[in-house]
Formats: sequence, structure tokens, C-alpha cells
Amino acid sequence: MYAFTYLCAMDRIYSLHQIGEIAAALLKQFGTKSVWAFHAPMGAGKTTLIAAIGKEMGIQEAITSPTFALMNQYDAKGKMVYHMDWYRLENDAEAARAGMEAAFDEADFCFVEWPEKALGLLPAITQHFEIEILDPEHRRIFIPS
Repeated sequence: MYAFTYLCAMDRIYSLHQIGEIAAALLKQFGTKSVWAFHAPMGAGKTTLIAAIGKEMGIQEAITSPTFALMNQYDAKGKMVYHMDWYRLENDAEAARAGMEAAFDEADFCFVEWPEKALGLLPAITQHFEIEILDPEHRRIFIPS
């Protein structure tokens, strides 16, 4: 039904078996940005996409959801990567108390799931992405307006 579709510079439709291609394309286009925020509903594949990006970056260990830990740390060929999940946070103040703001200064890359829980903590240079569920097999990723 859907092919790996380039709708514009960053508006793409993909399936799970194409996730490595999407990860590589995102790194190629946005790899100079250090903070990426992923806006999407539950079950859209945020963690799956971040795991594919991490693999493309050279992370050797399994990348898992940090829902309960709030943040996982990984090494990507000598670069420190934080994967954050803010789903359980209430607001900016709670995220700051949990050390999320300091992590932006420590890490080379930060990937944030559920950023809307504490938008005020995100640096101005954050690259925002939205993932939309099209059907059980296909997703659309784009830069929200």
C-alpha cells in the first residue's frame, strides 16, 4: 500500500522494515542537532525509531525504553547519548528535579520521548519530529509546523 515515500525534505512515510533507512536519513539530514524531540501517540514507535537511530550511530547494546528510569545512557563510538522518556513527568519543574536539564549539557546527543510533558526544558536548538500512525504497519514522520 505505502512505499518508502519522500513527501518533502522531512515528511516521509515508512514501514517497520524500512526503519533503518529512515534512521540513516534522519542522521544524515539532522545529525548536527544534539537534541531531538519525538512527539507521537502511544504505540507509534518512538522507542523503535530511536533504537534504529542509535544502531546507525554505532551503539552496540540494546536500546530500551527508559519509561521507568526516565533516562538511559549509551555510548555511540565515544559520544554520549541520552535517551529520555518524559511520559511519567508532570511538568518542567519535575523534569528539572530529575536532572533532565543538566543532561542536555552533558551529552553529545539527547533523544526525548513525550517532550510535551516539559517543553520549557528543551533547548532552543531542539529538533522536533512528529510521528503519525497511518495503519498498523506504516508511520509518517515529519517536522511539525
